[in-house]
Amino acid sequence: MPWLGIAGMARGQAPAWPTKPVRLLVGFPAGSTPDSSARALADGLAAVLGQSVIVENRPGASGNLAADLVAKAQDDHTLGVVINGNLTSAKMLNPNLAYDPARDFSFLSLLTTAPLALVARADLPEGAAFLEAAVQQGDRWNYGSVGAGSVAHLGMEQLKLKVPGLKAVHVPYQGNPAVITALLGGQIHMALVPPGLAMPHVKTGRLRVIGLTGGRSTLVPELGALSEIGVKNFNLEVWTALIGPAHLSKSAQTRLAQDVPAVVRSAATRQRLFTQGWNAIGSSPEGLRLRVVDESAILGGIIKSAHIKAE
Repeated sequence: MPWLGIAGMARGQAPAWPTKPVRLLVGFPAGSTPDSSARALADGLAAVLGQSVIVENRPGASGNLAADLVAKAQDDHTLGVVINGNLTSAKMLNPNLAYDPARDFSFLSLLTTAPLALVARADLPEGAAFLEAAVQQGDRWNYGSVGAGSVAHLGMEQLKLKVPGLKAVHVPYQGNPAVITALLGGQIHMALVPPGLAMPHVKTGRLRVIGLTGGRSTLVPELGALSEIGVKNFNLEVWTALIGPAHLSKSAQTRLAQDVPAVVRSAATRQRLFTQGWNAIGSSPEGLRLRVVDESAILGGIIKSAHIKAE
């Protein structure tokens, strides 16, 4: 693997970190999309660092529980893989949030991105007819998400603004696997989820995709976009990022800034992530910071326009 050679050349010059196994906290259950991103990173990063990288699932509060544990970590070997909302909308929705995304973290890398797919039960209409039926059903229909303030939650509320009369009610879950289970079991009617998680059930005919946010995607070229059925300028993505506590040592930050992008962009990890429904990014720390700033403005606008309050 090319990135092993690159890391190996730099290793003699790198600061002495890590000195023990690294923990990656994930605020969602095993099998969730953030979990898959974290495990792909962990496997490649362990080979480069020469230390075990252990993924620990700490689900709760839409990922905010794990994010808070990262913010308070004192051992210099605890990192976190988080989603959009933990770094953008969480503080807007809850001013009393236990951590401050702008102050309490070292921003390390934007890891992965993916469009969102509006997924529905297979017994419901498809295409524009689905949106028409959803409008007719009003608040008798509902939708699931991974929790209040998540991009899937805010995306559905933005969809309500774009489709006059859509009034589906929000039902929060602990992670996207639970959202998919609820769709399959008929407890909810629709959800915005990463397409890679839905496609196995779409291929067996148990779920259907109404359309993708942001246009067609090379991840799932067979799927159409919501813009094709009249939902314009709906460009939200879901993403994962690597963070550490604000006081993470400079040695650790320097090493991770070097190695994480190389691992994520390597052919093996890129292919693994693509198969799981992710575009591999592996940005610089500044790239992640700019993404957070830009998206915070977008999500803040949705929160204000839709009058969303913390649930």
